[in-house]
This record gives sequence, structure tokens and C-alpha cells, in this order.
Amino acid sequence: MHKFSSCDGCQLAFLNLGESLLQLSEQVEILHFLEAGMSEADAQVDIAFVEGSLSTPDELERIQQVRKNSRFLVSIGACATSGGLQALRNLDGQHDEWRDAIYARPEFIETLQEVRPIASVVDVDLELWGCPVSSAQVVAAVRSLLFGVAPVDDRDRVCLECKRQQAVCVMVTEGKPCMGPVTRTGCGALCPRFGRDCYGCYGPAETAQSDTLARRFAGLGLMPDAIARRFLLINSQAPAFLQTGRVFWHSGQEAEDD
Repeated sequence: MHKFSSCDGCQLAFLNLGESLLQLSEQVEILHFLEAGMSEADAQVDIAFVEGSLSTPDELERIQQVRKNSRFLVSIGACATSGGLQALRNLDGQHDEWRDAIYARPEFIETLQEVRPIASVVDVDLELWGCPVSSAQVVAAVRSLLFGVAPVDDRDRVCLECKRQQAVCVMVTEGKPCMGPVTRTGCGALCPRFGRDCYGCYGPAETAQSDTLARRFAGLGLMPDAIARRFLLINSQAPAFLQTGRVFWHSGQEAEDD
């Protein structure tokens, strides 16, 4: 388990497995997992899990070594798969201005001009989306790889999970701007089951019709900047969300200028 720029939430998805983690440790030898106390960063392994985005020159070098030492490389969580929250700074192209405004001694800060997801730099064998990734996803992926079976890449929409969970649609019944129609499942439709609209933390589903959903949000009364924030939040660098979000963001900025 390798950490890059992240909050450690996806590593905690491992630790929160509890008894299942103990059972897993009987099937595999965990060599490197700093959060759990093991440190062999350069070990040759069958499976390497990577949490976090690439935000510094050092991380660009380190991910190359992780890829070289791994038979299978699995990126886990929104930061690793699409840049995460820290990739929000990619949107305005003012990296130096933000850095200089935040840090008292910016000359000591070495960061990339843009935050990058793992797959933009090295080959990734499997991406597990989510913020954070779910423990069930992790266990299923490991067990599949141990038995030589390709893990299932579940790209169903949250809407389908709502049907399976018999959850009432919050957009139809309450007019809430739910991202479920374009977001992949994996969370068990957690938010809609508690009456909250999905905010897209599991990234885009397959063939996500983001533009269509954005127009529906406009019909619900959301202003362009509010629509943009729906898409440009946790998974801002996922192409299906990025393109739609930018269109409505620029539309909102033009409206303010007028």
C-alpha cells in the first residue's frame, strides 16, 4: 500500500476491515503499509495499491518505481483515479499565485503545475473509485486477483443501486439535484437511502450523460456556477465531469461579468 497526495481515507478502508483484514493477512504477506506499521517500499510485490494523486516531482519518480516493482497496480479512491480535491487547483491555471498566497516561504515548496491521477503517468491494471473507496471493493479485488480472475469493474449507476435498495428517487419526488444518474455505484446508494442527493463521489458511470443531467439541474433552478460545482468537486479531472463542469463554470463567470 503506497500513499501519495491524499488524506489517508482509502488506507483506512483497509484498516476498517477489522476481522476481514486479519483473514486477508493469512492469504497474503503485506510488505509495505506505513499506516499499519510495515515499511518495505522497494519490495517486489504481486499487488500494489496506490492511494493519492501525483502532486510533486518526487511523487512522479516514486510512482515509476512502484509500477516497476509491481505485477498488478491498483489505484484506489478519487485522488488516485481522478486527482481528488487537490486537483481543483488545475481549473484556473494559477498555480504560482495560489502557492505564493498560501505559503510564507513558497520558494521551499516543490509542486507540479497540475495535479495528476495515477493512470496519466503509469499503466494501471485496475481503478477502484470512491471517496473513500469501500472496504468491500478492496476485499473483492484482492480475492479475485488471488484466484487469477479479473476483478469486476462495476460501472452501474447509483440509480440502479437505488432500485435494488428500494430507495425513493430524491430528484423525482423532492426535486433535489442528484448526481446518481451519471455516477457509478459502489456506495450502496448510501446518500439517497437517507434522503440526500448523490454528490458524485464515486466518479462517472459508463457512458455518463453529464450534459443532459446538467440541463436537468438548470430546470430545477440551479445557477450555472452551482451546476459546475456539482461536477467539479471530488472527481474534477474525470473527463465526463470535467467537460460539462467547465462549460457551466465559464457560463456562470460570463453571467457575473455581464
